[in-house]
Amino acid sequence: MTAVDPHVPGSVNLRDTGGLPAGRGRTRSGVLFRSGNLAQLSDDGVAALGRLGIRTIVDLRADDEVAHAPSRVDALAVTTAHVPLFLGSVASFFTQDMRLADMYRSLAEESGDQIVTAIRALLDDPPALIHCTVGKDRTGVTVAVALAAAGVDRNAVIADYARTEGLLPEWRNRDVVARLKQWHPEAVHLEELATRSPAPVMRAFLDDLDTRYGSPAGFLVAHGFTEDEVRRLREVLVDEGSLAPEIASASSNPG
Repeated sequence: MTAVDPHVPGSVNLRDTGGLPAGRGRTRSGVLFRSGNLAQLSDDGVAALGRLGIRTIVDLRADDEVAHAPSRVDALAVTTAHVPLFLGSVASFFTQDMRLADMYRSLAEESGDQIVTAIRALLDDPPALIHCTVGKDRTGVTVAVALAAAGVDRNAVIADYARTEGLLPEWRNRDVVARLKQWHPEAVHLEELATRSPAPVMRAFLDDLDTRYGSPAGFLVAHGFTEDEVRRLREVLVDEGSLAPEIASASSNPG
């Protein structure tokens, strides 16, 4: 069965990546979680997060984002690895009116070493939670690369990424888009950058890694990962047991 997403009051877009098909196996539940920021956790949310058994939190946000919205995890027995993924500011993508596909290509080209560092932190002491501000782009790219490099079926990787769009509250999207339009009234790609996670964009991103590096695993190796770490990534994330029929059916075609 696919992992049941944990209920953590105050969390943003938090979910378990367990239950995804990976050849004849599937991803382990309770090993890799993904989310947006952890700044608004209620006391019950902090307790619920603690019950997940997470030992490592990988925070992909820039220093100013962390200072503006610090995570409420001080009471938890976790190690936080701070790995800022954007080499520029978040605002710069809106100023440039960049397409989502171009943002992801920029992440691969400019932050490959940081993506490796983030995934290495997962390997060092799982279970791990990888997050950014919304859990859509930096988290989406990092988790997709990790899952794909571990041998998770391509359609399932893309479907996991695409889920985010349906998990962001409409009120949040309206408020964010309205505010951004005040600051960038001429922007064409603003709503896509702020609220969308289209399956074709992630498919194109992963296909581009295939073209340039041979595979997502090849991308990691090109940026310092070792072949042993690639094997370890699969061992950590994937249960090599038989694939349940319902898992194969659920991941057939994300778009």
